[in-house]
Amino acid sequence: MIDWLHWHNEPFLIGGLIFLAWLYAVSVGPLRSRFDADASFPKNHAIRFYSSLLIFYLAVGSPLDQIGEKFLLSAHMIQHQLLIYVSAVLFLLGIPSWLIAPLTDRPGLRWLGSCLFNPVVCGLIYSIILSGWHAPALYDLALRNKNVHVLEHLMFFGAALFYWWPLLSPSKLYPPVKYGTQMIYLLAVTVAMTPVFAFIAFSDNVLYPTYEYAPRLYAVLSPMEDQLLGAVTMKLGGLMVTATGLVIAFYRWYQASERKPKLVQAAPR
Repeated sequence: MIDWLHWHNEPFLIGGLIFLAWLYAVSVGPLRSRFDADASFPKNHAIRFYSSLLIFYLAVGSPLDQIGEKFLLSAHMIQHQLLIYVSAVLFLLGIPSWLIAPLTDRPGLRWLGSCLFNPVVCGLIYSIILSGWHAPALYDLALRNKNVHVLEHLMFFGAALFYWWPLLSPSKLYPPVKYGTQMIYLLAVTVAMTPVFAFIAFSDNVLYPTYEYAPRLYAVLSPMEDQLLGAVTMKLGGLMVTATGLVIAFYRWYQASERKPKLVQAAPR
């Protein structure tokens, strides 16, 4: 059964997060002037960035990981949503524009950035990676093989960064797309992810053998009920994020239109 006191402390996980935290601290602290001589310490950015690392650890290092890996698909879906909708968002919001500029503004990489950060490409990367990993063979392999599971989570997080880039880009060279485009983008990705939800929610069989034969936690959910709950959790989470994004984009679009100076034409004499 579950060891509710077990938290992952593998060197790869803890060491990786500590390294990112150290690299960020050095970059925005002692080395800040090398990026931007006039930049002040980005306190709010730092809070968001370190919150991102904390959420990432809670998702993959807490007992939630054990529940999602061995017992409940629905718990695994919550784990993925923490990575995609919380940790990835805070990660991008935690990067000052001057910190990422040396990478994105390199002349030799601009053509690559123009391709990768196009909203169509970002949406495709996100949709293909998430949809592909939900194929029964791959998904169950990740549940049975720890290294594959780590790769799955890293790819989910990376895909989430692409997903959010057209909306939250910290780069001045590749800024967020226009508000109207943001709304179309959010709706398009939601539609693209609908087949995955339908595949899981309306399946007549348990898709992932690990959950079919897993011990039932307190006999609360059957494997089929857990699978349906997992699909609903994934879809509702996506819809809530999409709806929130649409409201924010529309409101900012409205605000921007109100701030535009109105041209007053002189009356003809």
